[in-house]
Amino acid sequence: MTPSRSRWRAYLLLSRVSNLPTVWSNVLAGSVLASTVVPWPVFVRIAIGVSLLYTSGMFLNDAFDYESDTVARPDRPLPAGDVSVLAAFVVGFVLMVVGELIVASQGDLTGPGLWGFALSVAIVYYNVRHKRDVFGPLVMGICRGLVYCIAASAVEPALKTPVFVAAVVMTAYVVLLTFIAKKLGPKAGVVIPLLIAGISVVDAVVIGIAGGDVRLMLAAIAAGLLTLALQRVVPGT
Repeated sequence: MTPSRSRWRAYLLLSRVSNLPTVWSNVLAGSVLASTVVPWPVFVRIAIGVSLLYTSGMFLNDAFDYESDTVARPDRPLPAGDVSVLAAFVVGFVLMVVGELIVASQGDLTGPGLWGFALSVAIVYYNVRHKRDVFGPLVMGICRGLVYCIAASAVEPALKTPVFVAAVVMTAYVVLLTFIAKKLGPKAGVVIPLLIAGISVVDAVVIGIAGGDVRLMLAAIAAGLLTLALQRVVPGT
């Protein structure tokens, strides 16, 4: 373990918790796509479940990228020896199982549970293949789009066309974000945090188009601002 970094700090870096507010705004937008009257208990449970799925993906990302990070990002917690690769795998898969169980508890197999399983598969596929798969950015975007489907199906099992349209828009935004990050290279550290927070702005637009209350739009924007604030403490990349 590096002298300047505690184990808790290392786990926070692995989890990229600063990005979680964008997950919550995703869930909020997905809920509004199904019903402009948000059932808050359902929202909270889905937000918790999806947050665990997101965090599981972050741990697995570092675990699967350990060898490449040893060369390209030796300061990351695993190459630095702050957390073991085995621990990252265990935490990642445990969080995924717990998150999926919470999501699945909101409906039958054809609802949130099925979409949650699809998200889990996409997370694993991305983390295993993204270094050598041209479709990696697309899969990352699909992960975000699937959050809309999970949240919407928890409110209304029969998903409507606007849910899928919004999911495609979110997917496209994340693909664009990834493309910009690769083009900018070392300069991406300045722009990418803004684009990650921008996910919540897209959510706010989706909420507005879906007929959601202005207060819900402001809540989504606030999630983006919270992400930017948290990234000053725990980097989101």
